Amino acid sequence: MAETTISTAAARRSFFGRFNLEVRGHMPMGQQMLVVAAGIMLGLLISAMLLVVSGVKPSGLVNEFVVAIFTSRRNVAAVLSYAAPLTVVGLAAALAFKARFWNIGLEGQVILGAIGATLVANHDFGPPALRLVIMALAAMAAGILWIGLPLFLKIKLQVNEIISTLLMNYIAFNLLLHLLYGPWKDPQSAFPNSKLFDDVERLMPIGWQNLNLALPIAVLLVLMAAWLLGMSRYGFLLNFVHANARMARALGIRIVGLTLLFALASGALAGFGGFIISTGIESRLTQSFFVGYGFSGILIAFLARNNPFAVAFFAILVAVLMVAGQSLQVFYQIPFAMVQLIQAIIVICVAASEFFIHYRLRMVE
Repeated sequence: MAETTISTAAARRSFFGRFNLEVRGHMPMGQQMLVVAAGIMLGLLISAMLLVVSGVKPSGLVNEFVVAIFTSRRNVAAVLSYAAPLTVVGLAAALAFKARFWNIGLEGQVILGAIGATLVANHDFGPPALRLVIMALAAMAAGILWIGLPLFLKIKLQVNEIISTLLMNYIAFNLLLHLLYGPWKDPQSAFPNSKLFDDVERLMPIGWQNLNLALPIAVLLVLMAAWLLGMSRYGFLLNFVHANARMARALGIRIVGLTLLFALASGALAGFGGFIISTGIESRLTQSFFVGYGFSGILIAFLARNNPFAVAFFAILVAVLMVAGQSLQVFYQIPFAMVQLIQAIIVICVAASEFFIHYRLRMVE
């Protein structure tokens, strides 16, 4: 009986072969991009199949995700309008992740940034000509404040920042609800929103559709982040830390200082993202203004592998999903959770593609 079992197993091995898991050498950047693109396409294909099963016709998918988006100036403007804050929040995630500080609290920092900007608007701090600048600075300071506690716990007490930053999101959200249902409730409508910002407290339109200064600001921040990570001395040192923290420590690189610098910059950018959303899209503080931005920023940074230019590209891709998702909700009664599921599927597929970048399966006969 034992001999029969052994011979059967040997026959199966000879028929199917045997796989060895091998570590790849360095894969050229072009091939890496092709592997990641294949992962994205697989995620989109699976998502399309789910939408078809949910009742959306294939022709409807083409219409909503391609024709309706790229043949309408209004929809293109809507995509760019959403892409601007997504880019800023994605850059915030990329800076922190590059420093190996896993900032999952972007959503809370976005909320605090908008609260800081609204505080300035509600009390008319500063002259009207400088009101937007003061609001932006207050938003960045609030974002830094909100990431400061998890950063302190990480450095001093070795508390996992994934947990601490995530829990700070819930505190920020409840603070937002307290303000909107309490002292900041709109006195005219009695809805849980702040009062509308004055004209001097809104980002200036740039003259095409509904786009405003958020778009050129996002482009400028991408260029600045690309210089910081790719050309500056701090970016050069950070590459050592990101690649091998132990080796960087042995070379005398001040890892704690770099982590502080980039984590605080991450909080400032996330808070600035809240400023852009509240002053450029909502024109007030609402209880759901942040939905779809915080965790999408994490997704964007992950897909972009912390590359600022790739962050801008994937921010546009996620913005397309958001705009098309709104149409699917209206015309096909597809819930917003389905849009979030699509994002999750794409993340899983891209994460799986990372496996093939670093490893390969070799069949041995």
